[in-house]
Amino acid sequence: MAAESFWNNREQAQKLIDEANSLRKKTDPLLGAEKQLDDFRVMVELSEAEPEAGQTKLQHDLECDLAKFSKEIEAIELKVFLNGPHDRNNCILSINAGAGGTESCDWAAMLLRMYQRWCESRGWEAEITDALAGDVAGIKSGTLLISGENAYGFCKAERGVHRLVRISPFDANKRRHTSFASVDVIAEIQEAEEIAIPPNEFQIDTFRSGGKGGQNVNKVETAVRITHIPTGLVVASQSQRSQHQNRATAMKLILSRIYAQRIDAQKQEMERFYGEKGSVSWGNQIRSYVFQPYRMVKDLRTGVQTSNVQAVMDGDLDLFVNGWLRAGCPTKRMAAVKDDEENE
Repeated sequence: MAAESFWNNREQAQKLIDEANSLRKKTDPLLGAEKQLDDFRVMVELSEAEPEAGQTKLQHDLECDLAKFSKEIEAIELKVFLNGPHDRNNCILSINAGAGGTESCDWAAMLLRMYQRWCESRGWEAEITDALAGDVAGIKSGTLLISGENAYGFCKAERGVHRLVRISPFDANKRRHTSFASVDVIAEIQEAEEIAIPPNEFQIDTFRSGGKGGQNVNKVETAVRITHIPTGLVVASQSQRSQHQNRATAMKLILSRIYAQRIDAQKQEMERFYGEKGSVSWGNQIRSYVFQPYRMVKDLRTGVQTSNVQAVMDGDLDLFVNGWLRAGCPTKRMAAVKDDEENE
């Protein structure tokens, strides 16, 4: 970076700066932790030289500082697990309502809100690029573009089927209902060189956007839908007022989906030799959310559970995501756990 010719290629220079910043984010916390550990040793030595009354106060201060230090060490440890090629990238999180009609559509909307709150708590930006409203309530499908440090690395823990058990607000007889929604997470592809697609394989359609935007979206076809003809993958973007911006967003989404599909195909080929993987389908849920007759959220892959359902629905997902990362990012689900709520 100190070379005279460094800024001759501005694009390449920016890549090197981003790489250097990324490396500093990994090393600086570790160096800071080592320095803080040395400070703790000094505090212990000072406390030993203090009278008994002074030792009590120093011990209390040291315990408070150690509790904070322990959380910082855990955060550093979690970043070690994010060693995938695209873990640093932004991610595209899609939610699709399953069988169950209005119940599942409402559940999909609840999950969308939950992930938006989680992103806010982590300082990430979450933009709804596309949403299809349900016939009565909720959404049939929704897509979030999540931007932030290690967004894909953390969000990939949420890929799978999510199951809800509750007394339905749409049932006049107040019966318990079970609803399903699937969550898919893929990394946003930053470099166009990572995947080359001939332009003639894309079909691009424009249509009038719904929702907010004023007269502009009602008069001009600002929304964009892109179809990849060979695979049949379809994405749409209508969050921006400009057709050009929506087209750029949709192109990012479709390239990321094609790339993820190719990666999945490679994994399936490998699994023919290393064993079959449980498919993401109804009955293979990764997490159960039980509102009645008792309150519990349980991750069936790791066994992590909590009774604070409201906090989870308000975006407190770190307990489950961190547990999944510490378990080694399991790709195979554990044997089905027979819980009381499943014996309906």
